[in-house]
Amino acid sequence: MAAAAVLGLVAMELAAAQTPADESRASLPRTADGRPDLSGIWQSFTTANWDILAHSAQAGPHPELLGAWGAGRAAQSIVHGNELPYQPWATAKQKENFANRTLVNVTNDPSRFDTGDRELQCFRAGIPRANYMPYPFQIFQTPDEIIIVYEYKGTYRTIHMDFDSSPPSDTWMGWSNGHWDGDTLVVDVTGFNGYTWFDRAGNFHSDALHVVERWTPLSPYHIRYEATIEDPKVFTRPWTMSFTLYKHIEPEAQLIEFNCVPFVEELMYEPLGLMGK
Repeated sequence: MAAAAVLGLVAMELAAAQTPADESRASLPRTADGRPDLSGIWQSFTTANWDILAHSAQAGPHPELLGAWGAGRAAQSIVHGNELPYQPWATAKQKENFANRTLVNVTNDPSRFDTGDRELQCFRAGIPRANYMPYPFQIFQTPDEIIIVYEYKGTYRTIHMDFDSSPPSDTWMGWSNGHWDGDTLVVDVTGFNGYTWFDRAGNFHSDALHVVERWTPLSPYHIRYEATIEDPKVFTRPWTMSFTLYKHIEPEAQLIEFNCVPFVEELMYEPLGLMGK
């Protein structure tokens, strides 16, 4: 009886020591090999696609034409410390990017290819930006690879879980190698072409970008996303961003096609006189 009483007290103490986070992790859906099951449709509800740093509400680039339609919400920063450690030349370049963010290159001058936000032209968003654009994405998970399909432009990426490999070439979305650190999915991403921005505010990187993502499930319906950014060509030190991803639990939840190509054809080709030919 005494032993049973002691065991009962120990069990009560252990139960009392559990936190809500412990209980949430215990309820995580898991795959057959015991890993957290991240499958499903997820979405960020930040305004980081407008600006990853803290920002006030502001008019769009053409308020006289778009009014409130082009305006952006105020929001807190997703960057730890709310500061980007740009090299001096890169600080000036970011300001230039912001001033030219709505310009579209319509010449054959290669020196102008880095003018304007690629989102405006319907190019792929890159990593980590694709994860905080205002569009959902879907995760498909197997032991050997994890595939993420983004609603924006139908972009997808493969996270290779069975082995580490080098990127065969530089691309918009980079090359992803993943592994598990406990219940956290860690993804090492390299092989970027250097043409994407982090946001519409002109925060940018080079082709030396190296991103380490950490996807940590907090509950069956929440993932803590963290990305450490390293780019010795642009920044003086690594820096980190983080935010929460929310799972869509509507019974009929699905990705709806957002093929932005038809929306930008006139913008890109009308100045060249190629529309209607």
